[in-house]
Amino acid sequence: MFELTAVLSGYLLGSMPFAYLVTRARRHIDIRDVDIGNAGAGSVIRVVGLPAGILVLVCDIGKGVVAVFVAQACGVGLEWVFAAGLAAVVGHVYPVFLNFRGGQGAATLIGAFLGIAPKAMGLALAVMGIVLLLNLKHGGSRRLFFVVACGAPFVPFFTYLIYGSVTMMLYELAVMAVVVVRNRERLRHPRSITKRILGETDESV
Repeated sequence: MFELTAVLSGYLLGSMPFAYLVTRARRHIDIRDVDIGNAGAGSVIRVVGLPAGILVLVCDIGKGVVAVFVAQACGVGLEWVFAAGLAAVVGHVYPVFLNFRGGQGAATLIGAFLGIAPKAMGLALAVMGIVLLLNLKHGGSRRLFFVVACGAPFVPFFTYLIYGSVTMMLYELAVMAVVVVRNRERLRHPRSITKRILGETDESV
């Protein structure tokens, strides 16, 4: 029973649509109908503004952290804590509150990893911070997904170095696979997304 509670709580936490709620409150629009159609912090920054986007980013990361902490509080085994973190990412990508059309899952993935392997995720965040600083002159808000994509692959590597756990490393790879599948078109054709962000109409690239 506690195992089911942990996973269900993770999914429901992940489904909390902070990007949608903030944009509705501030602009009275559905964030999924503008920008690149994504219910995430990057879109909120571009559509609503930096403070609102940072708020959404913190909340989306928090969903992953809290999902892990709730599972740990339920006293379930490590595999179920992992499952709760994965459920939070799935909930963000396919939220029950938004007819299963949500965000990319990157921020919630960061939160889940922070809860499970905080030292490894902290080092990966440092990598992301360096990449972000290098890209600020090109428009940092347009490259948030790129920043995460550069830093996330380091998490399993750092996890193995710090914790020596193959199980944790494989889990992190599995969670990242969910995010990669969700964003496969974006990863395959990154220029088309950039054009949409910049307002260009030709999406043939």
